[in-house]
Amino acid sequence: MNESTDRSAPRWDIFCRLVDNMGDIGVCWRLARTLALHHGISVRLWLDDFAAFYRLCPDAPAAFVVDRRVTRYDRVEVCEWSDPFPAVEVADCVIEAFACDPPESYLDAMRRRASSPLWVNLEYLTAESWASECHGLHSRHPRLGLEKVFVFPGFVAGTGGLIREPDLFEERNRFVADADARSAFLAGLCGQPPSPLARLVSLFAYEQAPLGELLDEWASGACPVELLVPDGRVVRDVSRWLDTHARGSDRRRGVGRLTVTRIPFLAQRDYDRLLWCCDLNFVRGEDSFVRAQWADAPFVWHIYRQADDAHLVKLDAFMARYCETMDPPTAEALRAFWLAWNGVGSLAATWAVFQAALPNLAAHHRRWRDRLGARHDLAGTLVKFYEDAVKSQVFQSRMNGSEPGGKHH
Repeated sequence: MNESTDRSAPRWDIFCRLVDNMGDIGVCWRLARTLALHHGISVRLWLDDFAAFYRLCPDAPAAFVVDRRVTRYDRVEVCEWSDPFPAVEVADCVIEAFACDPPESYLDAMRRRASSPLWVNLEYLTAESWASECHGLHSRHPRLGLEKVFVFPGFVAGTGGLIREPDLFEERNRFVADADARSAFLAGLCGQPPSPLARLVSLFAYEQAPLGELLDEWASGACPVELLVPDGRVVRDVSRWLDTHARGSDRRRGVGRLTVTRIPFLAQRDYDRLLWCCDLNFVRGEDSFVRAQWADAPFVWHIYRQADDAHLVKLDAFMARYCETMDPPTAEALRAFWLAWNGVGSLAATWAVFQAALPNLAAHHRRWRDRLGARHDLAGTLVKFYEDAVKSQVFQSRMNGSEPGGKHH
């Protein structure tokens, strides 16, 4: 159970709907937790799917308050976004994640508030150049007259940055340096420590990955591979391949040089540790994609598929930025394999070259990670937007000869 909420702290509301695959809730929970624990903000996180939240945070306590489902965990008040929406006091900062549209009753309360809250539309992450052009732009609501600011996470100056807890690198370095801790963690997941001679790979992906080709390559390859598969959508594809190549129903099964271990769906902090343990990480969507940026190992991104192949434009934009300082042969190997993993090309034809490039990719990835880590983070960006908004409101009120309303201004 978390500590009691500091009622003198700025109050923020974050609204989030589960669209698909829990990625939205994953991003919003990490952000809410960072704001509460590291910036002293009183955060309410409004979710329309509590079951998804409890998968991310299985040790979070459950409680019921005034017919609303509410739990307090890591100093965040997590509330059920119900219909009808309860009458609650409007926060000082309102974040709608990924254009999810807060409830109409809450929007009307925002309009009636004595001092307008900062209203933020937190957008999806993209490496496309227009993100920095649109980051920080304002839009006035046609009915309410309130202004909304658009915040774009990103990889470069002029964007909002990425979610990164201030103590993340210290925690990662301590864990990576502690061989006993890593061994115990992996033994707890797998039932036994993986072979130290094998390449340790984590697999988190969508169903459409051409997975069988890659598993064939690993099973017949020269290098032993230990594949760890957290519970998720790709598990059925892995199981179908195993059923045609190996007997038995245990969660740990071997085919040739490949050993496959199914592991539970992991809480976020444990998933971070899994990424820190592995030699290669396959990630999907946005949340695990960002967390792979902070690990030591190379990664492969399975981007969420969109109509008219719009996702390939986003994939190309990231690969162009990620490979900008990479030597051309390594960049070509990465691009060919990533495209094949996302359905453009043959995995069997690209794996060998990609595998040979892994040492160069690992060194490049660490340099990339360190550059990203030296930049501002998303929570800090949002706090700066809020502080600037408060200063602007105070200035305008003084110019108008009045004091701003609201207990935190």
